[in-house]
Amino acid sequence: MSFHSVIVLVSYLLASTTALQKFTELYKWSSLDYTFSSDEHKNYALERGEFVPENNLPVGIEVWRNKLFVTVPRWSNGVPSTLNYIPLDVSSTESPKLTPYPNWAYNREGNCDGLTTTYRVKADKCNRLWVLDSGTVGIGNTTKQVCPYAIHVFDLTTDKVLRKYTLRPEDTNANTFIANIAIDIGSKGCDDTFLYASDELGYGLISYSWELNTSWRHTHSFLMPDPLAGDYNIGGINFQWGEEGIFGITLSPITESGFRLLFFHPLASNREFVVSTEILRNPKLTSEEIYHDFVVLSSRGAGGHITAHYMHDDGILYFNLIDRNAVGCWNSRLPYEPKNLGIIEVDDEALIFPSDVKVDSLNNLWVISDRMPIHLLSKLNFNDINFRIFYATIDTVLAGTVCANNIPYTPYGQTNDVSSKVY
Repeated sequence: MSFHSVIVLVSYLLASTTALQKFTELYKWSSLDYTFSSDEHKNYALERGEFVPENNLPVGIEVWRNKLFVTVPRWSNGVPSTLNYIPLDVSSTESPKLTPYPNWAYNREGNCDGLTTTYRVKADKCNRLWVLDSGTVGIGNTTKQVCPYAIHVFDLTTDKVLRKYTLRPEDTNANTFIANIAIDIGSKGCDDTFLYASDELGYGLISYSWELNTSWRHTHSFLMPDPLAGDYNIGGINFQWGEEGIFGITLSPITESGFRLLFFHPLASNREFVVSTEILRNPKLTSEEIYHDFVVLSSRGAGGHITAHYMHDDGILYFNLIDRNAVGCWNSRLPYEPKNLGIIEVDDEALIFPSDVKVDSLNNLWVISDRMPIHLLSKLNFNDINFRIFYATIDTVLAGTVCANNIPYTPYGQTNDVSSKVY
């Protein structure tokens, strides 16, 4: 049976009835659990406070073949593993336990050779999993930097570590908080790879070259928050995240110039920005030299906060709209403006804070929702369903939207609206 057939069968067996029109709800949890080696192992972790179920919140996902990766940050005590996966080809429950990746030891808190906290991870076409470890425990005023920021790269075919790279001191500052990365494989192949990381609270953008095995930092005023866009209303809670700068980052396909476009936005903003990776790949350029290479796009309008977005190989951008409990899309063959931003799905129960979105190699769109503001600012009801993972084919989600891929193809870097502003 093919992997695609397995996914279809699993979704048929596990999917519950919801008001969602396009997405299939594949998994759901009231609280998370893990594949402890035995009941004794789990009870030991519970007794010592190494596992506190209510402190475990899933935030990021990635899909590679039969593995669905799920990240759980160590915002409080009792998170036994930050990087985990669900085996899609053997899961037979609607609330599967998470298995630490690559193993328990690598995820042990305090092990600076392994992982402390990670948020969003990326699998690339070279069968590598890229993980940026923040090295932090806690959140906000409780944050402690117990290990340095580091990039971990795994060979997904062997589950072995290919490389660990610790960011240089000059790549970060006292306010640094990094939750998102993007992976840029160039035209020369797997060695021609760069990782970009967004420093949300330190207001920077970091480049790392796989070939050179070094990193550097970019700064720009577009990486900062909009002081008029820091107010949020999500899940019945009004709150302010006014200091949140550059957050979500994603990459276009390779353009005619030979480089990609990096799309990004501050979390406290209703706007999208873009810069060519030709700029980000060059460590010699100064902030003054690159100022005009960063381009601002039209505003999404009120209620346009986005945390995560992902551009597929066909140039269609998928994103969450956290204020609206929604998932949206944009076909980059069209100008970036509100009338061209489509809504794929809205659900005021199932999609409260759709934290992450990804597209897999089989052209399925995946979404995780986790009610994050309720977890952080109030209290989750653990008798209710709090975390959900959905998927649908991209043909299904695009049907009937302005993003439907029926527009004559325009190669990037020629007459495309965005590329014309960048090049």
